[in-house]
Amino acid sequence: MLLACRFTFLFLAAVFLLARLSLQTPAPSADPKAEILAFNEKFINAHLRMDNPAIIAMWADDGVSLLPSMAPMVGRATIGKFITDINAQMPGYKIVREKIDFHDIQVSGDWASEWGLETQGLQPPNQPTMEGYGKILFVLHKDPMGQWKIQQEMWNASPKP
Repeated sequence: MLLACRFTFLFLAAVFLLARLSLQTPAPSADPKAEILAFNEKFINAHLRMDNPAIIAMWADDGVSLLPSMAPMVGRATIGKFITDINAQMPGYKIVREKIDFHDIQVSGDWASEWGLETQGLQPPNQPTMEGYGKILFVLHKDPMGQWKIQQEMWNASPKP
C-alpha cells in the first residue's frame, strides 16, 4: 500500500511538472513565415506611429544594429537610446510613409533572416516631405516567450528605385 501511494504521488508530481513545463514552453508555430510577416507588419506600423517604445521592444536584449559610418550599437538599451535621441532632435516630424518590401524569409528553428528594400517619407513641420531609400537585413531570434526579436540589423541607404 505504501509503495502504491509513493508511486501515485511520484506519478502525479511528474504529470504536474510536465504540465507546468508545457505551459511555459511555447508550442512550435504551424507557420513561422506567417509569424515573420506579422512581425514585419508590426515593425512598419510602429514606425508609422513613431512609437519608440514599441520599436525598442522588438529588439533582443543583446541585439546589434549596424548602421553606416557608425560603430556597432550593442544591446537594446543602447539602440533604444539612439532611437530616442534621434526622435528628440526631430520635434514635429512625422513619418508619412514607411514601406519595406521584405524578401527571402529563411527560418531555421528559432532563427530567421530576411532582407528588404525600404522607402520612407519623413514630413518636417511646414516643409515638403523628404524621401529616403534603403536596404535592410534582419537576423531574428525567437525569445523564450515565443516572440520574434531583432537580433541583428544592418541598414544602408540606397538610390531611389
